[in-house]
Amino acid sequence: MAETTLGRGLGALLPSGGDDLPPEEGEAQFFICHVDRIIPNPDQPRREIDPAALRELADSIREQGVLQPLLVRRLADGTLQIIAGERRWRAAKLAGVHEVPVVVREVSNDADQLELALIENVQRQDLDPIEEALSYQRLVDLRGLTQEQVARKVGKDRSTVANALRLLTLPAEIRDDISQGRLSPGHGRALLRLADQPRALMELRQQILAKGLSVRQAEELARKLKNAAVSPAPGQRPQPVIPAAHCARLCASLEQRLGAKARIIQKGEQGKLVIEYSSPKELERLLGQILASSGGSGD
Repeated sequence: MAETTLGRGLGALLPSGGDDLPPEEGEAQFFICHVDRIIPNPDQPRREIDPAALRELADSIREQGVLQPLLVRRLADGTLQIIAGERRWRAAKLAGVHEVPVVVREVSNDADQLELALIENVQRQDLDPIEEALSYQRLVDLRGLTQEQVARKVGKDRSTVANALRLLTLPAEIRDDISQGRLSPGHGRALLRLADQPRALMELRQQILAKGLSVRQAEELARKLKNAAVSPAPGQRPQPVIPAAHCARLCASLEQRLGAKARIIQKGEQGKLVIEYSSPKELERLLGQILASSGGSGD
């Protein structure tokens, strides 16, 4: 008898939904449901489903059936809405399969549904890096969770969640590159080094795509572009940071206090303060004043 049942496939092991929806009690059990009684979730973590991959899954389902049950929740009108498994549901319809295995979960709000969908998809590695990052952000927004709390819920390191969320600060074109697999999340993190230099950032993106740069090569080029932005060109003097008028006021105040000429010489953010003296005796006097004002001993 056992062999006969198993030989008939998954449908023989699960009760059929028939024309009736499953009972309210015992909703953790599997059952077979007609695909037309199921609707997708408009807020699911996955944003896009690759048509070619969907056709491949449909071919597999046509031969083997749907082996992984869909996770659904019951809406107020009795409709079953997908929490996780929309790709399997769409592929089943494409394959002409009319019934799929499902399991109902009691979900009281959208945040609970998102959490379940995210955990399911992350564990199955069903999301691209940007979809995953967007889901983490929605958990933060809906639940008010910290990155540490999100990481615990999805079984990831906090640094993994933090790095994923950082990708969302990249320009839309680059986020799309990562979603489509043209760039890796590692490339995205290299590009983030130039977040405050939009032109250099897009230049680096073009070079990565055109030359097929590795993540390490992209990081090295990002460092060079970053340094070039803060270093003067050959033969060009660094621009002073402190305005000349303010430097003049500082020097005048210092000269009045010390009784000696003073100059501020700037080289970008660096520079030097020059206090002039005319003899060893005057140098000793100036050092005595400076050390006394700073609390030094003068010894």
